Amino acid sequence: MSGVSLAVAPRTEPDQANTTEKPQQKSPPNRLQNTPEQPLLGGVGPGVMGSLRIIELQLVAFIMMFSVSGLVPLLDLVFPAFTTAYLLALARFAFPSHGHASSSASKELFQGSNLFRLYVIMGTTVGLFLPLAYVLGGFARGDEYAVRSATPHLFLLSFQILTENIISGLSLFSPPVRALFPMLYTVRRIFVIIDWTKDVWVNKTLPANAQLKGVAWYWFGRCLAMANLVYFSINLFVFLIPRFLPRAFERYFMERDEVRAKMAEDKRPAAMNKSRPADKKDD
Repeated sequence: MSGVSLAVAPRTEPDQANTTEKPQQKSPPNRLQNTPEQPLLGGVGPGVMGSLRIIELQLVAFIMMFSVSGLVPLLDLVFPAFTTAYLLALARFAFPSHGHASSSASKELFQGSNLFRLYVIMGTTVGLFLPLAYVLGGFARGDEYAVRSATPHLFLLSFQILTENIISGLSLFSPPVRALFPMLYTVRRIFVIIDWTKDVWVNKTLPANAQLKGVAWYWFGRCLAMANLVYFSINLFVFLIPRFLPRAFERYFMERDEVRAKMAEDKRPAAMNKSRPADKKDD
C-alpha cells in the first residue's frame, strides 16, 4: 500500500498468462477476490484514474519536471534511489519472495470495503490533485512560497505511486517489502509536509491590502497543508503500522511455512524410494 495508492487494476503475471492446459470451470465472480491491490498514497483506488500506462507517463512527466525545476531539495532527489536500493537488498537477503504464490497472494493482502475506497479517493484528492492545482496556481500567481513548499511533496508522491505500480506486477518483492515501501515514503513525506505547513503558517504573511481572492488563496494553502499533514499522519499511524504491516508479515511467514511443509512432503517419497533398494539387498 502506499501512502495512499494509485487505483489501477493489477497487472497480469507472466505465469498466469500461461496457465494449465486443462480448461478450468468458471467460478462465480467474487468482488473481494477481484479487488486489486491499492497502494496507499501513495495512491488511488481502483478505476479512478484510468489507464495505467497513461498514468505512468504522466507521473514520469511530473517527476522530470520537478527534478529539473530546482525546487526539490537534494535530499528528496536522492531519497527514491536510496529507498529502492534498500528495498532491493531487503528483497534479496532479508525477506526473499516465495515465488509466484507470494506475488498473487500479496494482491489479496488487504481487501478494502467501499468505505476504504472512499478513504483512498479522498487521500488522492487531498494529496495529489489539490497540491498539483496549488502548485500550478502558484506559478500563475507568482507565489514562490506555494510552488517551493508543495513541490517536494508532489515529487516524492509521484515517484512513490509510479514505483508502487511497477513493483505490483513483480514477484521479486514479498509482502513485507511491499508494505515497507509506502511506509518509508510516507514517513519522509510527513517531514516534508511539516516544512510545507511551516512555510504557509509561519513564514508566509498576508499583505495588509490583500483582496478577497488573495485571502482565499492564502487560506487555501494553509488548509491544504494541514489537511495533508493530518491525512498522512492518520494513514501512517492508524493504517500502515498497526494494520497493513502486521498483515504483510503474517502472510509472508504463513507462505514460508507452507513452502517448507511442501518441501518436506516432497522429500519423504524420495527417502522412501532410496530405502527400498537397500532393504532388498539385505534380504
